[in-house]
Amino acid sequence: MCTNFKHKAAKDGTVCVGRTMEFPDVIPWEIAVIASNFQGKSAASSNGKTWTAKYGIVGIGAFGEPWLGDGMNTAGLSGHILYMPNHATYYDAKNDGSDLGILEGLAYLLGTCANTTEVKAALATCNFVNFTPKEIPVPLPVHFIFHDKDSCVVAEFHPEGMVVSDNPTQVATNAPYLDWHLTNVTNYLSLSPENPKAVEIGGTTFAPSGQGQGFRGLPADENSSSRFIRVLANTQFADQPADAKAAEMDSVRILHGFDLVPGVVVEDTPNGPMPLLTMWSTVSNITGNRYIYNTYSDPQWYAIDLSKTDFSSNRAIPFTKTGGFTDLTV
Repeated sequence: MCTNFKHKAAKDGTVCVGRTMEFPDVIPWEIAVIASNFQGKSAASSNGKTWTAKYGIVGIGAFGEPWLGDGMNTAGLSGHILYMPNHATYYDAKNDGSDLGILEGLAYLLGTCANTTEVKAALATCNFVNFTPKEIPVPLPVHFIFHDKDSCVVAEFHPEGMVVSDNPTQVATNAPYLDWHLTNVTNYLSLSPENPKAVEIGGTTFAPSGQGQGFRGLPADENSSSRFIRVLANTQFADQPADAKAAEMDSVRILHGFDLVPGVVVEDTPNGPMPLLTMWSTVSNITGNRYIYNTYSDPQWYAIDLSKTDFSSNRAIPFTKTGGFTDLTV
């Protein structure tokens, strides 16, 4: 489970992208920095893709490897891996220099692309194979979401081949495929931030009993199709932020609406049933070069300024855990 969205641009031009990561607590997530001149080589086959990066990346990965689940680069492009159970078909290795593992994809695409147009061209050179490192204890059926300040591109792995689509809603969740979600939007066109008007029946006036009835019918469950509609309603009806701070804060507010309480959703895994947790959430301020994150074990949000980050080498940094509840005497 994951939820991804682009907030509407602020009045000063700031554009923020938010995402949550719901997953069993089985991976030692960490902040990852990938060098702006990283020499990449896929381990997905004997003759996998190689590349030289042009852009530095800050994101979230694991095991000290350039295996990213989320990130943004110094050019203002963000990339996100979201779960797609039963809707991700990877392909046989070709051993022709195009093979790439799914966890290697963000390092390649964020390292070499400045916008979604370049992402689409780069994706056309890739053959994504079923490469799951031994360190990862669960299968990884996923898809890619990419945002620049103007557009959003989704890459899905259908049985007949990879499908790359422009995403007009600029929000994403999980299975099924994007075209189904876009069709499903038509079932919710009556949603409104305004209360319905009073109706008179038999001489009696029936009026809304409180605020918010314009959203009656908005799905509240944790299914991916429901979250797609819910996050789309949030982004479509939210006020335009005034500036960068407001855009970042409003993105955080939307994200917290999708936090999972432990035990509410349980997934069957090879190790038995496990609760899904909102392990971390991120805000990519793609016009302001700020990557902001929050974790399951720490309510504090931390901001990384990419313009002040050293991109001369790859490295992994444990999540900061200095935040918490602050005592207050009154």
